[in-house]
This record gives sequence, C-alpha cells and structure tokens, in this order.
Amino acid sequence: MKQYDETVTQRTAVFPEKPKKKKKRGLWIFLGILVVLGLFALLMGMGGTESTGPKTGEPYVAVLYVEGEISDSNYDSLGYPYDYQHYWTLEQLALLSHDPDNRGLFFYVDSPGGTIYHSDELYLAVKDYQDHTGRPVYVYMGPYGASGAYYFSTAADKIIVNRNTLTGSIGVTMGTYFDFSQALEKLGIETHTVDTGEMKSAGNGMDEITDAQKEYLQGLVDESYEQFVGIISEEREIPLDDVKKLADGRLYTAKQALELNLIDGIGSLDDAVLDMRKEFGLWDCSFEDIYFEYESGLGVFDLLYLLTGKTDPQKARAMAESQSGVESPMSYLYALPEQE
Repeated sequence: MKQYDETVTQRTAVFPEKPKKKKKRGLWIFLGILVVLGLFALLMGMGGTESTGPKTGEPYVAVLYVEGEISDSNYDSLGYPYDYQHYWTLEQLALLSHDPDNRGLFFYVDSPGGTIYHSDELYLAVKDYQDHTGRPVYVYMGPYGASGAYYFSTAADKIIVNRNTLTGSIGVTMGTYFDFSQALEKLGIETHTVDTGEMKSAGNGMDEITDAQKEYLQGLVDESYEQFVGIISEEREIPLDDVKKLADGRLYTAKQALELNLIDGIGSLDDAVLDMRKEFGLWDCSFEDIYFEYESGLGVFDLLYLLTGKTDPQKARAMAESQSGVESPMSYLYALPEQE
C-alpha cells in the first residue's frame, strides 16, 4: 500500500487588500475654484450701470448721446445693453434738472429715430428740463438725425448739423402687412381666424385685408402723423401747411434742411459748442460727457450662462424686454440700409 506523508504543509492564503476609494480631490478643487470665483464676482458685481460725469462741483454743460434707435430694447443676445438706453437717459435728465452746477444740455445725435412712444417721452423729458430750469439745450447731429430723432430734437434751442448729416424723414410707419390669402387658396389651405371683431386681427396675413381694416390702420398712423407735424410747426415756427408739404417721409441733406428751416446751422461739433458758449455766455463752463456704461463682471460666468442657456436676473429682464414684442408697431423710424 502506498504510504502518504502525514505531514501537512499549511499554506496561508494571501488575499489582496480591498482597494480604498480614491478621494475625488479634483472635483472638489474645481468646485472650490467656482465658489471662490462666484464670491469674487458677487463682490465685483455681475453687471451694473455706471454714469460717467462731472464730479468737480464746477459749472458744466452735460453732453448726452442719443445713438442708435430710440427704444427701450437695445440689448444683445446675451442681454447686454448697447447704444441708446432710454430709461437711463430719462433718469439723467431728471437728475441734471436738480443739479445746481449744471448749466445746460448738449445732445450728440446719430439715430434713425425709433418708436413713437419713446421718441415722445424723450421730447417731453427735454421740455420738462427746460421748464424746470430755464437752461439752454443744443442738439448736434452726426451722420443721421432722422424721424423720431428729429422729433425730439425740435425741443432744442438750436439744432446744428454736420454738412453731411441726413435728417428729416418726417412721418410714421406701421411696417408692411403681407396678404397670403390668395397663395393659401391656390395651395388648397384653409385658415380660420377666431376673434371678437373685424379689427382685432386686421392685417394678420392669413386673411384678405378689407377696405374697412385698411381705413382703420391708416387712421392710427394719421393721428401719430398729425402729432409729429404739429410738434414741428410749434417748435420750429413753421406754418402747419408748409410742414405737411415737406413731411412726406423723405430725408433731407444739411443744406436742404437749413433752407426749409428744419435746422439752425451747419458746422462742426466744435462750431456747435462755440455757438452755445457765445449765445448763452457759458465761457466758464466745461462740457462734460455723461454716458451710459455697463460692467459685465467675469467672462467665465458669461460663458457658463451661454453653455447652460441661463443668465442672471438683470440680463433675463433685459432679454425679456427686448424679445417680448409688446412695443407699439408704429414708429418714427427711418429704415437704415443694411451695410455689408
């Protein structure tokens, strides 16, 4: 019989230790950096407005800029404001009217006009400033001072323009209404508009516009037109019938506008400043720029907003205003040709 060695060799099984979970230090570091940047951004301000202006306590004339469309919705796709800022401008006019160091207003205008509502609000704000202070107001026009921009400018004591300025464009527009009803009929497409009256959906594009609807829409435009020409007649002291003869929407060159008494002079920006000094004895006054600035904060957050499709509350409000589509369809606006 085969003999077996009774000696048992004991073997100790060695199992590898259970791997420990690695700490996600990289993630925490990244989150920590975001928190630090976020706190820094809050301290610096994610975005805000700043008014640059005189702080010397010396007499001055405030120089304000009306550039771009006169509207409350001049915001880009990220909600950043640009060009003319309506409510900020109205606020500055109110503040300036109560500033004892202020001696007058000087507007630099380069604008094709804007909505009827906001053009008129700016006009009335300038009139309020004049009534409250009795101080002079000058307008100097750059490349354009058309339609609503000319409308508000008529409140000024003098309008002086560059020799290459285009101004005028006195009139009102509601844009172009398309009538697709015949095309839809040829395609065999029927539409049914549900409304509470013939005028509620006038010009919707799906139904043929009726003569009554045309008359209704034209009446809206005509009333605003009468307001426009009435303002010009009163402010420029031109007989109303004469204003209506020239108010057919066309632009005028500087020379033509001067001959029609729509402006007071042609010259450079320095010429306009000198004229204001001479006319109102403002030799001891500096001309101080007061303009709108927007500080956007840290660009890294703007990138995150863009990637996530979100934005901060201030930008959200701005974008909502610019995209709400609730503005009046009528405007004192000259449609500038698109530049390539």
